[in-house]
Amino acid sequence: MTDPNGPANSQPPAYSPPPAPGEPAPYNAAPPVGSGEYGAASTTYPGKTLGIVAVVVAIFFNLIGLILGIVALVQSRKAGRKNGPAVAAIIIGAILTVVGIIVAVLIVGAIGAATGIANDALQACEAAGYTGTVTVQGVEIDCSSISR
Repeated sequence: MTDPNGPANSQPPAYSPPPAPGEPAPYNAAPPVGSGEYGAASTTYPGKTLGIVAVVVAIFFNLIGLILGIVALVQSRKAGRKNGPAVAAIIIGAILTVVGIIVAVLIVGAIGAATGIANDALQACEAAGYTGTVTVQGVEIDCSSISR
């Protein structure tokens, strides 16, 4: 049976491929799925919010912020976008992580040196019978102030 109001030979519309990059889209055509075109009014893109969060986190928790920045940058690159906050988070996270490692090494070294001086002072005062003063690494120590 045929439709009296329509054409006698009705066929489904033919498939038309999406326009090539740089070509204008046909009139009233929606952007291709997954093309990343969200419309002129929209300024959001994948990774932007995560990049901003990564900058804030990188200041307080360096390594976590560094990792989040890398993830945000990868998301943005896959969408073909640039992500300044993600790059900033990577830089801040990397610099502060290195500074944190240097500070930790210096603190551990200072604690080790102080422990070494204390042990040397204890041994020297023990040899002196805990009376008088002893000189340990150029520092005079009163043995009566050391508790046994």
